[in-house]
Amino acid sequence: MTATDRSMELINTAAQAAADKLAHDVVAYDVSDVLAITDAFLLASAPNDRQVKAIVDGIEERLLKELGAKPVRREGERDGRWVLLDYVDVVVHVQHSEERVFYALERLWKDCPELDLPADAKATRTKDAPRADAPEEE
Repeated sequence: MTATDRSMELINTAAQAAADKLAHDVVAYDVSDVLAITDAFLLASAPNDRQVKAIVDGIEERLLKELGAKPVRREGERDGRWVLLDYVDVVVHVQHSEERVFYALERLWKDCPELDLPADAKATRTKDAPRADAPEEE
């Protein structure tokens, strides 16, 4: 099973919105083969709580305006360290950079195929500290 066309549309729109709000290290995984509850995860991070919230707001606004999609659940907004947006078909995780490294979601999903994202989203990969799934330096 692979991510549906609708899931890809949501992921690509959310990834572009995150990039437009200067998110760091935007990456998406097709988790449809290992999870029955969703097709894909989008991960993004920011160096401070205020930017995490801005990225989340930007993603929500863009998905609603362009695709008519509203999250069925939004969690973690109060602290602004890790906000989860659940769109059923896709789940968006926007994390503070410190949480991104600590929880290392990339390591959890490393066996899942990485999804191709818009060029602006791919370009965010060089803006952040080393990715959580990157090998440690000696």
